Amino acid sequence: MTEELQVAGMTCGHCVRAVTLAIQKRDPAAKVEVDLEAGRVRADSRLSRDEIAALVTAEGYSVAA
Repeated sequence: MTEELQVAGMTCGHCVRAVTLAIQKRDPAAKVEVDLEAGRVRADSRLSRDEIAALVTAEGYSVAA
């Protein structure tokens, strides 16, 4: 299932890598796309939206409800 989240605080390649790896650590098959300019994370993953949001938040970014 594909989930899309609005994420604040991502500014660079390190942010992209941190978010991508956090999601793929829990779901290695996940396909993650990060759009820094739009502040958007799209993940095609077996994880729920809430699980993905928790992982992104744990990396220090804010997820819009």
